[in-house]
Amino acid sequence: MSAPEAAWVAVALLGKTRGNRGEVTALALSSKPERYQALREVYLFGGHTPATGQMFEVESVWFHDATLIFKFRWVDTITDAERLAGAEVRVPASQRAPLDAGEFFQSDLIGCEVVDRRTGESLGQVSAWQEGGGAGLLVVGDLLIPFARAICVEIDPARKRIAVELPEGLKDLNRP
Repeated sequence: MSAPEAAWVAVALLGKTRGNRGEVTALALSSKPERYQALREVYLFGGHTPATGQMFEVESVWFHDATLIFKFRWVDTITDAERLAGAEVRVPASQRAPLDAGEFFQSDLIGCEVVDRRTGESLGQVSAWQEGGGAGLLVVGDLLIPFARAICVEIDPARKRIAVELPEGLKDLNRP
């Protein structure tokens, strides 16, 4: 299935094999564990998969301790599972899980213009998301902005705009 990058949502990143029946560990990219129970068909991109964007049927998926485990139909050996290591598990964007009020998909924040609400000055566009412990960080040029309600005061992914009230000194913190 060929579709633009924006047509997909990554929900997990496959890791190493688990057991000898073709099971694969994964890093969950959703904060909603119940999201994985509904997966029936997924598409794998990257890693050592034979064809990027290939559809795989999910036989079962569960958490073992804090680790997500996938079992795909027709992947029944360690050798079969090893070929999937490193692949992104994606679903069509139309199937992404609904969000609660005040929640946002990281992918929807990329490309948003960040504006200083006090001055109206554009600080640039969000180019990436970086895990930063608690709230995560918006990467805007060489500026790292904590994605916290006290700082990101207006978030409108539909208009591709985020208004911020930066704490004193934050702009100078990451500058050379």
